[in-house]
Amino acid sequence: MKKLFLPFYLFVLSFTAAAQPKSDLEGIVQKHVKNYYGDLYDFMVLPSNAHIKEQIQPNLDWLKKAFEKRGFSTEALPTGGHPVFFAEKRPATPATGPLKTLLFYMHFDGQPVEPEKWQQESPYKPVLKKRGANGQWEAIDWNNLKTGYDPEWRIFARAVSDDKGPILMLLAALDMMQKESIKSPYHLKVILDSEEEIGAPHLAETVKKYKDKLAADFLMVMDGGRHLSNEPTLTYGCRGIATITLTTYGPKTPQHSGHYGNYAPNPALRMAQLLASMKDEDGRVTIPGYYDGIKIDDNARKILAAVPDNPETIKQKLGFAEPDKVGANYQEALQYPSLNVRGLVCANIGEKANTIVPEEATAEIDLRLVPETDPDRLVGLIKKHIEAKGYLILNRKPTDEERLKYPKIVTLTEREARMLPFRTDFGIYPDRWLTAAMLRSFGKEPIKIRMTGGSVPIVPFLRELNLPAIHVPMVNMDNNQHAANENLRLGNYVEGIKTWMAILTQEQVK
Repeated sequence: MKKLFLPFYLFVLSFTAAAQPKSDLEGIVQKHVKNYYGDLYDFMVLPSNAHIKEQIQPNLDWLKKAFEKRGFSTEALPTGGHPVFFAEKRPATPATGPLKTLLFYMHFDGQPVEPEKWQQESPYKPVLKKRGANGQWEAIDWNNLKTGYDPEWRIFARAVSDDKGPILMLLAALDMMQKESIKSPYHLKVILDSEEEIGAPHLAETVKKYKDKLAADFLMVMDGGRHLSNEPTLTYGCRGIATITLTTYGPKTPQHSGHYGNYAPNPALRMAQLLASMKDEDGRVTIPGYYDGIKIDDNARKILAAVPDNPETIKQKLGFAEPDKVGANYQEALQYPSLNVRGLVCANIGEKANTIVPEEATAEIDLRLVPETDPDRLVGLIKKHIEAKGYLILNRKPTDEERLKYPKIVTLTEREARMLPFRTDFGIYPDRWLTAAMLRSFGKEPIKIRMTGGSVPIVPFLRELNLPAIHVPMVNMDNNQHAANENLRLGNYVEGIKTWMAILTQEQVK
């Protein structure tokens, strides 16, 4: 795709924004929003853990009723796993211009829960909370929403931000448009994944099977959080992900550390040495060739520097003194593939600790991918590095014979499900059109992020349907997604409805 220089691009945006007719989106949303917290509550009480098959169908039933109420035809598309939900609505008068059919991707499955870590009765019983004078979140009566809301109030429930909230924002926007006799000129297609949180293992084959049904001119992904500032945001790429598991070995069974310490190899130390050999003290991967192909030109640096990150704020929020030095700043760091140790397990600690030489140690590693990198090549480089350290690599536990023959053994396994990265160029027509909609909605340019750190499984859409994609994140970044006490800020819920209305009614731009 052809790239535009940034100054000219901003000029085009200012011209198209000025040309757009204004509408009272804010007034419409404020007029109706108090009628839509009930839907939010009703959908949140439905658990949607993709690991539990029985939880998916009630969500599909709820979505079918909700979308058909708003004039959509719906289907539950069969896959090799759980069905995905598809909804479609054609306009009475089709749009003219480059964009006629819009495809939206979201997911309704949520992460598993540990109820004991939630500060409420149940993760599936939404609770309205406000922050008290002591900085802690305090539950308040849900009925407060009947008369008004404070944008800083939050709704706490599993999947409320990741990713049921944006689905409900869409449904509210569609309903408000019906009440105000506002029509969208676009052929709308919505696909809601039921397995995103388990790596979307069947999405690629599903997109290929239903490519004619899913055909569109532009894909928008309504998942993920806004910039840390919580200002309106557009994101033009996502890193992918591949995962590997490493296990190192000591004695066949745990041994008394007094008898065999200093003699039996300790797998925890072996693992620590192996992992430490992969990175330097500044956090950069030292494996030769790992960053090959990554080039950040002057134009890209300008785009990255334009994101209003505050390094001190990030350090204060996350609680560390100095960041790793993979890139010149936070945004630049996201343009490189990562090698992250996401979990370590070996024996016990605390009250359960034993004075032993453990039998094995295991590390889980995720590799965040960028468009210039190939996951097979990166995993191959890691394997080559491990072999250079004197290890025999197996894809299973070693046999007794192998334990006696090879002094250093590691088991390396990979998860089949991978998510590939993507990046869309700034300045293409869908970008200009979407930016114009955001300007209509908020009266200012959205923050534009070249590549976000998270992953979404949309590359099959880009490959099979040959269309561009841009993320339109709506929820607050500090939403505790994937963790206990997941939440959605009410101000983001209201602004998300307005964003949906702006997109669904945006005219074509020059």
